[in-house]
Amino acid sequence: LPQARAGIISTVEVLKVMEAFVNEPNYTVWSDLSCNLGILATLLSHTDFHEDIQVFVRDVFSPIGERLGWDPKPGEGHLDALLRGLVLGKLGKAGHKATLEEARRRFKEHVEGKHILSADLRSPVYVTVLKHGDSSTLDTMLKVGAHSPKSHFSPLKIPLNSPLKMGIYPHPAPEEVRPQDTVSVIGGVAGGSKQGRKAAWKFVRDNWEELYNRYQGGFLISRLIKV
Repeated sequence: LPQARAGIISTVEVLKVMEAFVNEPNYTVWSDLSCNLGILATLLSHTDFHEDIQVFVRDVFSPIGERLGWDPKPGEGHLDALLRGLVLGKLGKAGHKATLEEARRRFKEHVEGKHILSADLRSPVYVTVLKHGDSSTLDTMLKVGAHSPKSHFSPLKIPLNSPLKMGIYPHPAPEEVRPQDTVSVIGGVAGGSKQGRKAAWKFVRDNWEELYNRYQGGFLISRLIKV
């Protein structure tokens, strides 16, 4: 993709190569594909090709998503869990119907306390319902965050009507929040729309000192800047 962005090769040829990886089981490969498709989707977000690239993402990621499913399988390793979160998050953000419906169902059960989301599924579910939610979805998220116990982290300056709050204080308890979940939610908001990018960028600027203190010296500060 860097060569395509530089005009050295055709973007169409790059997409054809990506299609060839549809049966690839390796997490690192899918992570790279996801990153590059995300860059391309951002570049096309304000063009007539926006929906086309979303269709392409759904077509490429749906076979691996169907194979992985939503629940861990006996004997699978850590990378399989990471891959599941990556793939479901990608499909959810791209508007894959079955993934969106399941994310909404699991989020509802999570909110109602019927079945608490596992740590590996929290980011893809939150980001999916945020991306395709409405005002009632946002209200529900904020209520969930408001009733969580106080975190040992110092509070960030988050507007009460901001979905970014969920990146810091999700249900059921802030101490269970993984650092990568916070970065993922910020990235999810940033990747959702032009307005989302502006809101996420303002959020990061306003809370830079706290975020930097949390993640300095680790890979997450680099990932935060990239998203």
